[in-house]
This record gives sequence, structure tokens and C-alpha cells, in this order.
Amino acid sequence: MTSIADGLVKIQTTPESNISTPSWFGEVVVISRHLHTHGVLSKINEQVRFARKRFGRYEVIDFLAVLFGYAISGEHTLEEFYQRLQPFAIPFMALFGRDQLPSRSALSRFLAALTEAPVEALRTLFLDELLGRPLTPDKQTGSLLDRAGTSWIVFDIDGTREAARQRALPQTDELPPPFRRLDDVCAPGNPRRKRGEVVRTRTTLAQAHSYQWFGSFGHRGNGHYREELRRGISAIRRYLTASQLEASRTLLRLDGQYGTGAVLTDVAGFAFVTRGKEYSVLDHPLVQERLHFPADQVQQRPESQMVRSLYDCPQIPVGPDGARYRVIVATHPSGKKKSPVGVTRAGVVYELFFTTLPQRAFTACDVVELYLHRGAFEPALADEDSEQDPDRWCSHAAWGQEAWQIISQWVWNIRLELGHQLEPMPARTTEFAPALPSGSSQATTRPASSAPASGYGPPTTATSWKAGRFSGQDFARQLDGTLRCPADQKLIPHEHRRETDGSLRVVYAASIRSCRPCPLREQCQWQGSETRKPEPA
Repeated sequence: MTSIADGLVKIQTTPESNISTPSWFGEVVVISRHLHTHGVLSKINEQVRFARKRFGRYEVIDFLAVLFGYAISGEHTLEEFYQRLQPFAIPFMALFGRDQLPSRSALSRFLAALTEAPVEALRTLFLDELLGRPLTPDKQTGSLLDRAGTSWIVFDIDGTREAARQRALPQTDELPPPFRRLDDVCAPGNPRRKRGEVVRTRTTLAQAHSYQWFGSFGHRGNGHYREELRRGISAIRRYLTASQLEASRTLLRLDGQYGTGAVLTDVAGFAFVTRGKEYSVLDHPLVQERLHFPADQVQQRPESQMVRSLYDCPQIPVGPDGARYRVIVATHPSGKKKSPVGVTRAGVVYELFFTTLPQRAFTACDVVELYLHRGAFEPALADEDSEQDPDRWCSHAAWGQEAWQIISQWVWNIRLELGHQLEPMPARTTEFAPALPSGSSQATTRPASSAPASGYGPPTTATSWKAGRFSGQDFARQLDGTLRCPADQKLIPHEHRRETDGSLRVVYAASIRSCRPCPLREQCQWQGSETRKPEPA
């Protein structure tokens, strides 16, 4: 038998148990040193104040140090975290300048007793630290370039939910009302794809180019999404002021729950793109008229077989105040199953997208893809769930859970900052499409088969080919996409021709039974009474 062991290596064993250091302890050392270097721990001691009985000799920093370690460790529960940490409790607390690890019961009482004031002070300090140190030495923010060559900075605002299971309890007159431990932090709501009877919703705010988190605002049930949206916008304004950026070049990608006219008034001053929920917009005469014409563009995602036809409708009133936004209507045939989004009418699924982005800079396809793909925001949420899982139940109290989720986002941002110091990389710049040529060269350089860059303009009519004959202006356009001739007969589209300059010619024709007895035939048709095919000149 041939041995592969090196003769210079000696292996010694012992029956005594020797506990190994947790794999995440080294990262705790690095991050705690980072917090010390930048004075974060001393600022927590000074700015986050909370005094209450039954905490013994512990301070706020003792409990937050445990939460920092819990977020770094990735352990599934606090119980597992304490089991791994207990043999190294003294050196762990020494990293944060403390000498005693709080017990699990003391941590639970601390989180349950937390109030709004210390949590908001912690949130303010979190944002101050984020804005005070740029991610890169040259203060790069990243950007998105549109077809006009303009740079935008993109923020994602989305709601994520965590569902909790609850046992069914008997309820009779003899029994007291049931008491649930999660009543303070959860409430009945829409769990979406997650299993559970009660949910907690938190609105997350992220910078799309750097992947930095700017805030987390949670509430019971479906949440207070308008209040959370306003708080997110307030954080964005602080970031723009600190970075000396313009609000006019800031783009918000909003979750579909914000897609109503009443909510969109809260984002005045910012460009945005969101999925619309006010399907009554489909009944507006301008939208109905547009839907009877050919689609502006066709969009298909690489991972899907679904093909959407896109109709660009500018300046459509939305909501009770009638604020005018650009509306993109996306249609596709309905399938066997009910579509999870949109509304189905006559076998066609209609989806709405609201935006204030200019047509010349973003085509209809650009707007839809900008929303659907979210610039890797959904993968960022997935990475956060797999690396830190901030939706883990850390407390059965609302403010205790909120404090934990702030600490979790804080650890994420520190990891990004340290990663850039270890391996500097420029902030991401996304070019959606090459900038379009300016002026008239756009029409001559674009292939005739390509989609128009910014949708079709207002329809124009054919001029009269001979004096005394009708022109296109004499045929009135109807809301259903047809025309009415001077003799009050209906004309329907018979042909669509793509012209060399990218425009679309629509040819209308009437029924021959309507044209032959018409007294105005001589003024309308090409050869007068000799014309065989009734088609307007």
C-alpha cells in the first residue's frame, strides 16, 4: 500500500473537545474595526439613547453589537447564533469595546421595549454615515444613459413582505380571545407567493448603480405605502443634496402598488416609471383611438416567449386630479390561466405603465424594459435574502424588528464599502441604447423595418390630388379607428404600408355598395364613376 501522507507532517489527536472558531468571526473582527476607525460605535453611544429598567449594567451598544454580529454571521436564528458565540463571548464583546455579552432574555426584553425615538435616531445615524463616506474615492455614483445621451441616476423603491404561519386556535364563548405573539409586528394582508396567515411589509430603498441600501420602513400587514414612499423620497433628497446632483435627472422605479394617480402626486419633481393600476385609463377616448392604430413597437424578454405590442400614449390624464402622464399600453393574447397582472378584455391582456420620461430619450420599449428588468434590483433583493435574510424574525415587537432590519442593511453597505477598498471598481453605468442622431439624419439613417425611436407623431392626412376633389381632411376620424366620409359612410383600414422614412401609411376603404349610389362619387374617387375599387384619394 502506498501512502500519500508527507513524512514531515505529524498528526496528533486528543479525546478532549476543542471548539473551533466560527467561520464568520474573522469578518466580525474586520467590520468592528471599521466601525471603531470611523467612530460609529462612539456615535451610537452618544446619539442613540434609551433607558429602561431591567437591563442591568447593559448599554444600547451592547445589544446593537449582538445584532451586528447576528447580521454578519448569517445564522438562521438567534438561538443558533448564541450557541456558536457563547464560547467566544468575551473576545466578541471586546471587539466592540464592551466586556459582557447580554443574555438572550435581556436582548429580547430590550427589543420588545424599544420605542420610536431611539430607532429613528439609529436610522438617522445610518443615513448620515452612508452619505458621509462615498463608496468610491472619486465619489462616483453610476448612471443610466438614455438615447439622447443624458445621464440619469436611478433609485428603486419596492415593498417586500415576510409571511408568518399561525396555528388555528379554538374560539368559543368559554375561552378567552386568542393571543398571538406576532400581533404587534404582523397583521392579515396579502402574502403574495409566500405561505402564511399574517404578513409584515417593509419598503426598501436602493441606489440601482451602487447597490447601496438607503432605508427600510416596515409596518404591519400591507404597510402604509404612501407614508413609506414619502420617507423614501426624503432620504433621496438628502442624498442628492450631499452628492450635489439634480432632482430633474433622478429616475424612480416604483413598485406597482404606487401606480395610481393619487399616489404619483407624491413624487412630483422626479421622473418615474411604474406599473399602472388605474385600468379606467383604457376607456379614455385618446387611448381608445390609439389602440385602433398599429403598435409603436413590439417587446419580448429574452427568457420569455411572451410578445407584447406597445402603444405609446402621451399626455393622458390619470387619477382624480387629472394629472397628465405618458401611458404605455402593453397587450398580448390571454392564455389558459388568468394573467397575474393587467386586465383581460375580449381575449387580450392589457398592461399599463405610467412614466414622465421623454419620448425622444426613452422609447416605449425602453420604458417597459426599464420597469420589467428593474436593473438587477430583484437579484439584489435575492442576494440580500441569501446573504443576510433581514426578514428573519428577530423580535415580536415592531420597533425591535425595525432596529434589526436597519442594522442588517448597515452591514450590507459596510461590506460593499470594504469590498471597494479591497478591489476598487468604477460604479456601474448602463447604456440602454446608443444615442440617436440629431435632426433629420435620424430618418435617413434608420432602416425602414426598424421601430420608430419615439413612437408615431400625430396622424396627418393626404392632400387633394386635384382641385374640386375631397382631401383627407374631409374624412373625419372616429374613436373606433374608422373614418366617416362627407356622405356619412364608414371607411375601415385595409392596408398598412411602412414608408422609407419610418412613417406608417394607413389606407382606408369603404364598401362598394355604399359608393356606387353615392351622389358625391365624382368628388371622391380617383376615376369618378369609373372607379371599381372604392378607396379615398
